Amino acid sequence: MLESLKEELLSLNLELPKNGLVAWTSGNVSIRDSQTGLVLIKPSGLRYEDMKSTDMVVVDLDGKVVEGYLKPSSDTDSHLYIYRHRPDVGGIVHTHSRYATAFAALGKPIPCVLTAIADEFGGPIPCGPFALIGGEQIGKVVVENIGISPAILLKNHGVFTIGKTGLDAVKSAVMIEDVAATVWLALQLGTPAEISADEIKQLHDRYTNVYGQ
Repeated sequence: MLESLKEELLSLNLELPKNGLVAWTSGNVSIRDSQTGLVLIKPSGLRYEDMKSTDMVVVDLDGKVVEGYLKPSSDTDSHLYIYRHRPDVGGIVHTHSRYATAFAALGKPIPCVLTAIADEFGGPIPCGPFALIGGEQIGKVVVENIGISPAILLKNHGVFTIGKTGLDAVKSAVMIEDVAATVWLALQLGTPAEISADEIKQLHDRYTNVYGQ
């Protein structure tokens, strides 16, 4: 079932190692089927280069495996918590990308010191508190702390991004690592100036409603 979505999900997952966002088997992407409400997610502990579209696991919003012969990601319960509480979300990504996770290790948000951050994230990228892996705890932290941003850091852990589609969520995962690296470099040189709230609003509005085709 949902064969085209399995192909899409495989492609989206392969974007993570392609963009240097994951190591070995870490990280995952999930997408929600808008027609059935079912969620497709990467299997647990499988190397990206070994994955096939038929390996993708289909679950319902309660976590019951509807189709798949492999165990779903260990983050599945948290993905499902987000989907249940954010009906606008159609895709979720989790990574431990290096520069963004460095901020998470310190429990620090990424300040809005670049127009690219204002554009994509609408302000500073928040950092939520620590939560253990394996249940819904991480999903709860994401929902309660992400605000209007499509991305959030999790203290001592890594990155979660959300989007209307899986591609949107992957884009945010790529962008957060890019801006985190730039901010880290800037911090080695001094203290970068933050963009004002009014200017952030103008930049985000332009990027959301005017930029692109």
